[in-house]
Amino acid sequence: MDGIPLTRCQFLIPFAGIHDEIGAPTASLLTKFRLPTSLEEKADHFLPIMPAIHFAEAAQRSQGITDFGFQAARRLQFCHLSERIRLLIGCSPTLFTALQQTCKWATLEDTVLSMWLERRDDHVRICSKLTGTAGMAHLEHSQWLQLIFPIHIVRQFAGSSWVPKTIAFEARYTPGPEPQSFWPNTRFLSGQEASWIDVPISLLSLPNLANEVLPDPSGDDARPAGNGIIATLKLMLPSYLDEGPPTVAEIAEMAGTSVRSLQRKLSDAGLTYSDLLGAARFENAAKYLRETDVKIIEIAFSSGYTDPAHFTRAFRRISGVTPRQFRNQWRSQ
Repeated sequence: MDGIPLTRCQFLIPFAGIHDEIGAPTASLLTKFRLPTSLEEKADHFLPIMPAIHFAEAAQRSQGITDFGFQAARRLQFCHLSERIRLLIGCSPTLFTALQQTCKWATLEDTVLSMWLERRDDHVRICSKLTGTAGMAHLEHSQWLQLIFPIHIVRQFAGSSWVPKTIAFEARYTPGPEPQSFWPNTRFLSGQEASWIDVPISLLSLPNLANEVLPDPSGDDARPAGNGIIATLKLMLPSYLDEGPPTVAEIAEMAGTSVRSLQRKLSDAGLTYSDLLGAARFENAAKYLRETDVKIIEIAFSSGYTDPAHFTRAFRRISGVTPRQFRNQWRSQ
C-alpha cells in the first residue's frame, strides 16, 4: 500500500484566499473536500494533494476564475518555501548548487514531488513531476506552483526581474491572455513529459546574491520519513487535529485501499489508527508546551480535545506527567 500524496498547507492558502476574497463560501467548499479550514497557522503542516486539486478545480468552475493556478502562483514568493529549502538555497555558493539541492530535497514541499535537471544545448531544464499522477485531470493548478518556485530560486542569483524563455506544463493546458501578457516574452508549452522551465547554462555559475551567513542545514534528519501510509499519516494528521481528524474509512479512500487493508497494514506495524492519532495529538501539545505560553486549555482544543480533563489524562498516559508539569520541566532545563 502506497502512502497518500501530501503537500504543505502553504500551497492551498492562495487558492483559498482568492476564493474567499470574491465572497465565495470557502470554508464549506474546503469541508466538502475534507480539507482543513484554518490554513494560515498551518502553513508548514501537510494535507492531501488530490483533494486540494479538486478544491481548486471546483472553485474555478463554480466561480468562473480563469487561470486559477496562475492567480495563486502570483501570490507566492521565495519566502513561502519551507525553511529548510530556503536555508539550503541560502547556503549554496552558486545557482547550480542551489538547483541540485532543490532537486534533492523537493519532497520537503510535496511528498511525491520529483525534480531533476536536464542539459539541452545552451540551457538546462528544471523539470518536475508529481509521482503517480500521470494522466490525471486539472494538474495545471499544482504545476503552476511547481514552476513558480524554481523561478524564484533562480531570481535569488540572477535578480528579481529574471524570467524564463519557456514555461512548460505536463498537463494539456494552455494559459489564457492574462498569464501570457504577464510574461509577454515567454513561450508556453503544454502536454510535455514533465513540467519545466529553461535556464541558460551561462547563469549556473552565478554567485548567491544573499549576503547573510546561514547554518548548514543539509542533514538527512529533516527529510519527510518516506511515503508509506504510516509516514504520511504522521505528516497529515496534525493539520486536522483542531477540526476533527478523518475517519479510518476516509483515510482508506485517500490511500486508494480498503479499510480492512489499511487496518491490516497498521496492525503489521504494531499500531492502530488511534495510536497514530494519539501520538499526533501528544506531539502537537508537547510542541506548544515547550515553545509557547499558550494556555493549556487552548492547547487541549488545538490538539483535538474538547474536555481538558481528558487531555490531561491522555497526555499523562504518554509522558508520565501532566501538561503543566511537562512545561515546568522544560522551562527548568
